[in-house]
Amino acid sequence: MNNAASLNRLFYLLIVFFIFLADQISKWVVCQHLDYYQPVTLLPFFSLYLTHNSGAAFSFLSNGTGWQRWFFIAVGLVISTAIGMWLYRLPKKHFLTGIALSLILGGALGNLWDRVFTGYVVDFLLLHWHQYEWPVFNLADTAISIGAGVLFFQAFQKRDK
Repeated sequence: MNNAASLNRLFYLLIVFFIFLADQISKWVVCQHLDYYQPVTLLPFFSLYLTHNSGAAFSFLSNGTGWQRWFFIAVGLVISTAIGMWLYRLPKKHFLTGIALSLILGGALGNLWDRVFTGYVVDFLLLHWHQYEWPVFNLADTAISIGAGVLFFQAFQKRDK
């Protein structure tokens, strides 16, 4: 293994760690300072709003009988392992892909941690306009979305193989 590849892997690992840590700290802070289901409006279109999501994205399957927790933990472990292996094997020249995968992995591990240790994911960011609301999300979801967006746009670019 050459030094450049090792430095890339270290950089990716630092991104994963930073996203995970920022996500967990932000969730801890809002759980200490916000009341459940009590919005704190910061801007006309943005509020902090503490919720617990036992389902997947957009609370999909959140009304299940409890089986979904273990299902989403298993899915999270499989996906996180696959992304970790992809990152490890990623050629040095695909640096932006590595950053995108690191964002996704850091976010996935943040939400996986919540599921394993609490049984739900802490969400607290709410975008809204008048009566319209985006589903509540967190920093991990944001990192996952940004990483997925980068991967999506990269899929349409020409690359040297």
